[in-house]
Amino acid sequence: MQWVASGFLFVRGRSVIHRLDPRARLFLTGAIFIVSLISHIVVLASLITLVIVLTFLAKIIKRFGKSMTFAMPLVALAFLLDYFVWPLGLVGATTYALRLFAVIASSSLFFLTTTPDELEQVMRWFHLPSDFVMVFVIAVRFVPVLLLDALQIMDAQRSRGLEFEKGNILKRLRNTIPILVPLIAVAVNRSLDLAEAMDSRAYGATKRPTSLYVLEYKFSDYFTTVVVAISSFLGIYVALFVHLI
Repeated sequence: MQWVASGFLFVRGRSVIHRLDPRARLFLTGAIFIVSLISHIVVLASLITLVIVLTFLAKIIKRFGKSMTFAMPLVALAFLLDYFVWPLGLVGATTYALRLFAVIASSSLFFLTTTPDELEQVMRWFHLPSDFVMVFVIAVRFVPVLLLDALQIMDAQRSRGLEFEKGNILKRLRNTIPILVPLIAVAVNRSLDLAEAMDSRAYGATKRPTSLYVLEYKFSDYFTTVVVAISSFLGIYVALFVHLI
């Protein structure tokens, strides 16, 4: 479980994907997301292949695999429901399962290649409220950290003889108390440290805070945006007017 959780922690990279402007990466992953919602099985397979190629270019294939581990049960459940509960047939069930996988994979690609600072800059570029931006960025930054803290607490409690998998449902719920109490204490300590850091930087002193770094589109970003836009129109045309299967 800790192996999977470590995949959600951001690791700064220097690949060609990381060097793109975060708005170009958002446009790329957003285009894959939108085209996936209306595509049939052939286009979906192409989009998934494209996402995997991009993860190789970004050198995050291992972390991408860890993050997608949580998505595989949902994809399998979607396939089983579409095949047995709603009899769409093998092709229909596979299409919906691949569509879900492509949507999650495109989102994972963006968040694994974007720093919390870049994410904050993109959200401010959309003129979203500052408090909302800060809350969202803090959640993205600290939820994986708290998950790792929970796993470490579980390992510590197992070393003391606590068994989580044995007993009925009520006993298992009671066994979670030795995990929740120290986890809440750790979360409170982290929040206090974060509050002190924000106060020391005078957060909230001005309604329009400036940023040390400014987003700037370069030639590679314009080129990527044009290629993605053309490819998206072609993908939408194929999905709507060309019936391969």
